[in-house]
Amino acid sequence: MDIPRGKEVARRKLIRRIAWAVVGVLALGGATVAVARLKPAAPSVEMSGLWPGTVRRGPMERQVRGLGTLKPEEIHWIAAAQDSRVADIVRRAGIDPVKANDVIMVLSDPDLELEAEKAEWQLKQDEANLANVKVQLESDKLNQQADLASLESQYTQAKLTADRDMELTRLNLKSDLESRLSVDQAQQLQKRVELEKQRLAIVDESNKAKIEAQRVVVESSRAAYELKKRQVDQLTIRAGINGVLTEVDVEVGQRVPAGTVVAKVADPTKLKAVLQIPETQMKDVRVGLDASIDTRNGVVPGRVTRIDPAAQNGTVAVDVQPLAPWPVGSRAELSVDGTIELEHLDNVVYVDRPVSGEPNTTIGLFKIDPDGKGATRVNVKLGRASVNTIEVLDGLRVGDKVILSDMSQYDSYNRIRLN
Repeated sequence: MDIPRGKEVARRKLIRRIAWAVVGVLALGGATVAVARLKPAAPSVEMSGLWPGTVRRGPMERQVRGLGTLKPEEIHWIAAAQDSRVADIVRRAGIDPVKANDVIMVLSDPDLELEAEKAEWQLKQDEANLANVKVQLESDKLNQQADLASLESQYTQAKLTADRDMELTRLNLKSDLESRLSVDQAQQLQKRVELEKQRLAIVDESNKAKIEAQRVVVESSRAAYELKKRQVDQLTIRAGINGVLTEVDVEVGQRVPAGTVVAKVADPTKLKAVLQIPETQMKDVRVGLDASIDTRNGVVPGRVTRIDPAAQNGTVAVDVQPLAPWPVGSRAELSVDGTIELEHLDNVVYVDRPVSGEPNTTIGLFKIDPDGKGATRVNVKLGRASVNTIEVLDGLRVGDKVILSDMSQYDSYNRIRLN
């Protein structure tokens, strides 16, 4: 017959089940931790798609490179001298040369032209007044000379009469009173003659002063007319220098305020290269450094002559003066590639510049194993940099081969396999 189980048996069975459950949970947790601690397998990378480089020792040329354009050394900016309107455009921008006196465009200002005509008529009127003053003064002088001659004649006659009467008085043929009257009349005429001579002596100075005063009026009118005439002449825009017309910034009928630049003329025979150098590479660039300019039609040596004091859009403009003639076909705004020589380093350890290699930084590079089947990440301290090479201060030895390509997608791996 069946014997009923006691509560003790059921209790032991429950404990056993709980124990097995705990063991299962612990085993599952341990397995999870172990799997989590496993290192990821090294990824495989095709060697044909990578850019390897070898660490070398020897001389290294430090350079910086930048794109740029050829710019004229001399640009003649032509501005409107006064408010006006464009009446005609004779020449457009192009590569055909222009002479200094060639007309580029004609501006119009009716008010200014009317003022010039008025100034011209005022000048003619003042010149006529000057001529009239000269004639009038000369006529007055002749009248004074005629009056003097008449007085001298009267004086001479009065003197002769006085001398006659004095002689007759001496012979008791004429009264003494009549003789004195004759003498007195002669003396009065003599004084009048002397006064008239004094007036005639200063008439030249007086006439000169009057003529000079009128001449000042004429010169003032002439200056006003010349100014207006010059302003009218400035309505005809000329090149100003021999060169090439590079820009015409207005159209027929357009109103241009005074000072507006309407055209630019450049000398095509005098060009300089303006390079845009990244501001991060400008630390060692200075005036006087040698440079080379690649025009895609030849390389021209040059020298740095000016550095822009301000940076724009992350670059600094550097002017390079050529030391040899530009190749045939070079013209303003031609795109060029320039290299500036910073310094020559002797006996340094260097490598071709990695994609992410910046001077004076520490980066991770994959060093290729001697058998070429794998690569291990190493920390490399970099020093001075050039365009294509960079100095190695620590982390690599001469002869080591490293991967210079962008390996940022493998930042989480310390080792890769190479196929």
